[in-house]
Amino acid sequence: MSGATEKPDDALLSVRDLSVEFHQSGDSQLAVAHISFDIRRGETVALVGESGSGKSVSALSILRLLPYPAASHPSGEVLFKGRDLLSAPEPVIRDVRGNDITMIFQEPMTSLNPLQSVEKQISEILHLHQQIRPEAARRQVLELLDQVGIRDPEKRLASYPHQLSGGQRQRVMIAMALANRPELLIADEPTTALDVTVQAQILELLSNLKNQHGMAMLFITHDLGIVRKFADRVCVMTDGRIVESGPTAEIFANPQHAYTKHLLAAEPKGQPPERKPMADDVMRGRDIKVWFPVKQGFLRRTVDHIKAVDGVSLTLKAGQTLGVVGESGSGKTTLGLALMRLIRSEGEIFFENQPLHARSFKEMKPLRSAMQVVFQDPFGSLSPRMSIADIVGEGLAIHARDLSARDRDRLVAEALEEVGLDAATRWRYPHEFSGGQRQRIAIARAMVLKPRFVMLDEPTSALDMSVQAQVVDLLRDLQARHDLAYLFISHDLKVVRALANDVIVLRNGKVVEQGTADKIFDRPETDYTKALMAAAFNLEAADSTVVSE
Repeated sequence: MSGATEKPDDALLSVRDLSVEFHQSGDSQLAVAHISFDIRRGETVALVGESGSGKSVSALSILRLLPYPAASHPSGEVLFKGRDLLSAPEPVIRDVRGNDITMIFQEPMTSLNPLQSVEKQISEILHLHQQIRPEAARRQVLELLDQVGIRDPEKRLASYPHQLSGGQRQRVMIAMALANRPELLIADEPTTALDVTVQAQILELLSNLKNQHGMAMLFITHDLGIVRKFADRVCVMTDGRIVESGPTAEIFANPQHAYTKHLLAAEPKGQPPERKPMADDVMRGRDIKVWFPVKQGFLRRTVDHIKAVDGVSLTLKAGQTLGVVGESGSGKTTLGLALMRLIRSEGEIFFENQPLHARSFKEMKPLRSAMQVVFQDPFGSLSPRMSIADIVGEGLAIHARDLSARDRDRLVAEALEEVGLDAATRWRYPHEFSGGQRQRIAIARAMVLKPRFVMLDEPTSALDMSVQAQVVDLLRDLQARHDLAYLFISHDLKVVRALANDVIVLRNGKVVEQGTADKIFDRPETDYTKALMAAAFNLEAADSTVVSE
């Protein structure tokens, strides 16, 4: 590219006094305020902060990907090899995108085109920037897929995104980003939606590719555990400003700003509730199986089964938490749904010594109020058309019909206060709350019915670290107050360690290992469990035999 001459010591990218302002209905809001940072060749700089801090908006500004004129830059410049990208003509910025600077996003399923094959999507980038022939493009696509660790790449050329695992989709995104050998890679939360072992593999892959190609990297994350191992320098953002920056080791060893100290202290801490040997059994399962038939042919005959859960037995006591861990597809959620009789299963299930396996779904209704669920994504599980009062009170309207409207409203207000929300906000709607507040609303919806068993399905995975810690403390407090039994499903082993008395490790529907939390975390016996622990706590590369990509 033409532009200012570059000295060997100059930064590859210099962001200077950058501000971003959004305009809507005559109002303006400053999302990023006067930030500055540099990225040198071969260097990884991490942009760290919680949701809403301005990390992604800053990254999108580099490539001018924000929606103009709804977004504008009241101040600043983005110098790439000495040339300001913010003022560059459109043809120049189009040439830079996907060629000199590329970007990978948090959720590949929404970034990849669901109607195009893997080959088509990667080839499109090669055609656009290199104008190469289809035969040469196919060879290059195969090389890229092999380079990012896709096994049998020839078999994956015709695959569509929905036919790939989460890790495979992210590898395809990385292959697309590397197609034209960029000088700078922007990675926006590229591992947040992945299991811990896949996360470790993707991080190792990115590190190896960066070293191999001599790339610089801007790595955006809210996970300081990743930053400690992965980044050379750190910029900490909050409220649209960079409040602290410096070498990674220095920031971790001696943080200066209060917000940095807050982030470093935000990991879920504390101990699970004490064991109660004489506690009553709340939920028991014996040899639970959930098999889904695979049908083929004109007559749709069953030729095989997908064994989502295959012979699992467990016991859960009052006031205790059973953690269920494993990678995506291991059967964790299916097991929880089977215990609650929300899907059909084989085997014996007892709730407070009442046999559930013999009951029809209709006969389960009287017990539903005592068995509640909190889901992973509160925004998806809360109706956008209902007020918080209606959402939390819906269960009461079904299971406590004799209550007057005044009593129902009182119980809703008490439930919201119990989970740390102002009852006066109950007439608002879900979109008016933060992610952590929405999850508290989802917990209040479960707790208002005074349940004895709660299935928590990845309730913290979509939240920032500090909000995770707050929700963990809330769940622990509610459990102690009401003697609740929790089935806690998660791939985040740090959260499980802070909550669970006992742990079951699932893989492909089978129990790989189970026992007390201390035994599973401190003395794992199987290679699979050891790989999960290494990936979660040390961020070391998981054994390649653990996850088949």
